[in-house]
Amino acid sequence: MDRFETEIGGRKLILETGHWAKQANGAVRIQYGDTVLLMTACYSDNEVEGFGFLPLTVDYREYYSAAGKIPGGFFKREGKPRDREILISRMIDRPIRPLIPEDLGREVQIIGFLLSLDGENAPDAIAITGASAALMLSELPFAGPIAAVKIGRIEGEFVVNPTISQLDQCDFQILVVSNGGEINMIECEANEVQASVVVDAMRFAQEVLKPILDLQTELASKVGKPKKSFEREVIPADLKSKVEGLIMPRIPEINGQKEKKARSEAHRQIVNEVTETLAETFPDSGNVISYLADQMIRKDMRQRALRKERLDGRALDEVRPITCEVGVLPRTHGSALFTRGQTQSLAVVTLGTKSDEQMIDDVEREAYKSFMLHYEFPPFSVGEVKFLRGPGRREIGHGALAEKSVRVLAPEEKDFPYTIRINSFILESNGSSSMASVCGATLALFDAGVPMRKAAAGIAMGLVYEPEGYVIFTDIIGDEDHYGDMDFKISGTRDGITGIQLDLKLKGVPLDVLAEAIEKSHTARMHILDIMERTISAPRTEISNFAPRITTLQIPRDKIGEVIGPGGRVIRKMTEETGTTIDIDDETSTVIISGPTMEGVENALSMVREIVKEVEVGQIYEGTVVRITNFGAFVELFRGKDGLVHISNLAPHRVAKVEDVVKVGNKIKVRVKGIDEMGRVDLTTNLDPSADKEREKPRRSEDRGSSREGSRNHDQRRNSRQGGSERPPRRN
Repeated sequence: MDRFETEIGGRKLILETGHWAKQANGAVRIQYGDTVLLMTACYSDNEVEGFGFLPLTVDYREYYSAAGKIPGGFFKREGKPRDREILISRMIDRPIRPLIPEDLGREVQIIGFLLSLDGENAPDAIAITGASAALMLSELPFAGPIAAVKIGRIEGEFVVNPTISQLDQCDFQILVVSNGGEINMIECEANEVQASVVVDAMRFAQEVLKPILDLQTELASKVGKPKKSFEREVIPADLKSKVEGLIMPRIPEINGQKEKKARSEAHRQIVNEVTETLAETFPDSGNVISYLADQMIRKDMRQRALRKERLDGRALDEVRPITCEVGVLPRTHGSALFTRGQTQSLAVVTLGTKSDEQMIDDVEREAYKSFMLHYEFPPFSVGEVKFLRGPGRREIGHGALAEKSVRVLAPEEKDFPYTIRINSFILESNGSSSMASVCGATLALFDAGVPMRKAAAGIAMGLVYEPEGYVIFTDIIGDEDHYGDMDFKISGTRDGITGIQLDLKLKGVPLDVLAEAIEKSHTARMHILDIMERTISAPRTEISNFAPRITTLQIPRDKIGEVIGPGGRVIRKMTEETGTTIDIDDETSTVIISGPTMEGVENALSMVREIVKEVEVGQIYEGTVVRITNFGAFVELFRGKDGLVHISNLAPHRVAKVEDVVKVGNKIKVRVKGIDEMGRVDLTTNLDPSADKEREKPRRSEDRGSSREGSRNHDQRRNSRQGGSERPPRRN
């Protein structure tokens, strides 16, 4: 076994190889603190057909045993990948894919297992570094190493790889992947930070990553396998020459079309014509011809870009035409239609109760999630025919980006106790649909009356980077994403950035170029917010009539049992009588009441208040006589609370028999004289405390008894033994 280690953020980072998974082409055990992952890299023996695409698969899995847990459910084992595993798989894939030759001709698979989790050191950045180390050890050509680090900010200071507990204190966190000189990938979540903070964090991260990159270089040089040259079928030179001769003169027919559909149709038609022309000489070459045509279109598009020409005729910093509509669906709680060029998002907001929260039960934590954004990308959005299945990796990733861009602006649960779900249906797509989802979600939330702090908008920036220069695009379309080098999504408010995601097709981009793109995105974001605010500038003051009504009440912790009642009888009775749902948050001692009408909610709230209300000495109450004994009357002051009016306190004159003054069911006004150490309430019908009778005789303890109702006096006990007087029932 070979071991290599360095220190990052005050904790050891350890790489080990040669002991675990020795049959994998590259395998490394990576440890940070007590968090341990196994990362492996393998490739297929057989060559795969096709050009222009790397068949790379990344599968990251977290096992409950890593945290000393057993999975729930019937089968008690891990099932399909959870969203968190998919998101980390994507984070590994995105920076690595451009560093493996796309013409490799082999399937490549990277697998990561989380095997130990210490509850402090998150595995995402470690997994990316471990994947790079496994590829460095393997025979695969890989333009690495790369490494990842997460930078947080607490009270204005950057923190390297903040612990899981520290992340809650961060107003900003960014995961940076770098090869040392350039940036390869970014994933950022922030609470309206300035662009300069993001740039400073990336620069800081590059310095932090240098020891990790050096460690991987040392690892590969000492124990890495020799890199292998993969030979694959080459496109015949004569076929390539003929195709270029036939298609190159016609490229303007394709790239000269400003509409996506027209470009696609011209592309398809020209490829079909050339395929038919060469069918006799080069049969079964349709895929090769299509690939070569795509390369020529790409080259022409990039040359145009360097001349500051865009495929759709816009200026480099021009945003496509935008329209915004709200309240487009009659029965939903909030809705909006956001259209930017040929990209359109229909956002729908649904407000639910606490019982609608999503339970997050993964290796790292058990929690409940009350803000969700789900991104839907149906095939008709791009005019295609496909099966409708569950959300894929791309949809989960885009939804997560849009969600974190908006979530930070949502109200605190104590101020708005609703579960919020947003659906973003992409009705048409031509680039930057995730950023359209941010805009649509904001509009729909405003329409729903959710008291968002501010409006958020998003924009995608593109790049063409050549040795002779580079060009940055604002608001990229699909072809600029496909043929360009960068998809840089930036979202935020007027006051700062809330979310960033960077994907590259290059082996890296200088930090200065990214800083320039961030700066240019600000102008575009302000333009989009201007248009959005002309449609709806603030959240509506009332929520939809179709949304549930919710109110909350914080109660003393020791009153929770009284609200629930034995076997849940009390809370069940309240819900049945009022038609509401009553939930109790044990951590905060908060009662959450929800229902279809405000009347029912208020009735339930009154009932809960009655239960938790405390009796106050000196206070006057109107109560109901619920039971009579020979020594006094028990009066219910409010639900669950009663007291005893002793016979001597029933009237200003001497009373011989309690029934002469009151009967069960009578309503009488009483004053609380006192509460003894056992919580028993002493009542009187004399409402003026200054006029209390000084001649009132002290009552014997037998009158009250050891229980709340009072036990029998000596005569009662004697009569009971003789079968005479009936014992008053004990109250619980």
